[in-house]
Amino acid sequence: MERIRDDASFREATAPEDLTVVVFKTTWCKDCHFIDPFMPELVANYAGRIRFYEIDRDDLPDLCSELNILGIPSFIAFRGGSEVVRFVSKLRKTREEIEQFLDRALEVAGALGK
Repeated sequence: MERIRDDASFREATAPEDLTVVVFKTTWCKDCHFIDPFMPELVANYAGRIRFYEIDRDDLPDLCSELNILGIPSFIAFRGGSEVVRFVSKLRKTREEIEQFLDRALEVAGALGK
């Protein structure tokens, strides 16, 4: 996953009509480290259908405040610069839950049409 380090890069990454998922994390979050081992495989499994980026919430606090990112890790799907759907939970996220979210994001984006 490519890391976004500034607001302009975030806007550029989420602007296309392609489905984009941004994962909001931090270096000190244990639940964020829990997902690290399997995320590369998920990114590979959804290649060509979803573009993935990550943001360290501590690097972009104003953007995260604007997007109402309270819990981490948080997953938000964007298309055309707009939020499509998000996955936030105070509980540790499992691989299966993340896959369900990604499938749901594809379904919602597909229902919105081009």
